[in-house]
Amino acid sequence: MTDSSEYTPPSVWKWDKENGGKFASINRPIAGPTHEKELPVGQHPLQLYSLATPNGVKVTIMLEELLSLGYSGAEYDAWLTKIGDGEQFSSGFVAANPNSKIPALIDLSTAVPTRVFESGAILLYLAEKFGAFLPDDPAKRTECISWLFWQMSSAPYLGGGFGHFYAYAPFNIEYAIDRFAMEVKRQLDVLDRHLADHQFMVDDEYTIADMAIWPWYGSVVAGKIYGESATFLEAHTYTNVVRWTREISERKAVQRGRMVNRTFGDDNEQLHERHDAGDFETKTQDKLGPSS
Repeated sequence: MTDSSEYTPPSVWKWDKENGGKFASINRPIAGPTHEKELPVGQHPLQLYSLATPNGVKVTIMLEELLSLGYSGAEYDAWLTKIGDGEQFSSGFVAANPNSKIPALIDLSTAVPTRVFESGAILLYLAEKFGAFLPDDPAKRTECISWLFWQMSSAPYLGGGFGHFYAYAPFNIEYAIDRFAMEVKRQLDVLDRHLADHQFMVDDEYTIADMAIWPWYGSVVAGKIYGESATFLEAHTYTNVVRWTREISERKAVQRGRMVNRTFGDDNEQLHERHDAGDFETKTQDKLGPSS
């Protein structure tokens, strides 16, 4: 590995397993399974295979919000997928998501089980299935979907770009950090300007757009990801995003959703797997034993 200022790309790129920093052990340039293993299946209509990264939290928030409104068909089993151990490359997981990324959802309530992958697609699928958190008004529905797609296209700059080079890269590269910090600040400004005139992403209606954006950008302004990134980005200056973040954080379903498949942080906020609503009271890590 060499300093970036000395690197000259070769004519043909070759995979160097020693390259890649923190995630070198699970990053690879090919798809498909690495081992045979079927996915577990629980008793509920919806089977979720995930981890409490921002993309995973989107879906567990949505499911908890649906349950809070009384949609019993949204009952789900949330199975922990340890991506650091490569569990997303099992034959069962690849069958659920050929892209080997969490989250993956299997809907067993359909005549033939339906697989849904990509977090934004899962949110839209659930919103349409249950008729909730997606506006009926055509103009507002379009606005909601636009912001959902904005998040899906913007977050790679936040996570894979800024987050990687600021927090996870094996050495600091000024150009890369500056490039992605500039883009993240631009995105925060986009949100801040919009939220100056709107309670939520679609006027005063809480939707899947908020559920998609909050786990990423709310976590940044709240200082919950990427070390000291909130200070580095002067996140507190985006006052409308801060207000919106706090308001959503107070929702009970959001508080439950962010606990599901969580394997880090305080033990009382970690629910590694969720198979029943009562698990939040009886099966968090502080009750089962210290997290490993």
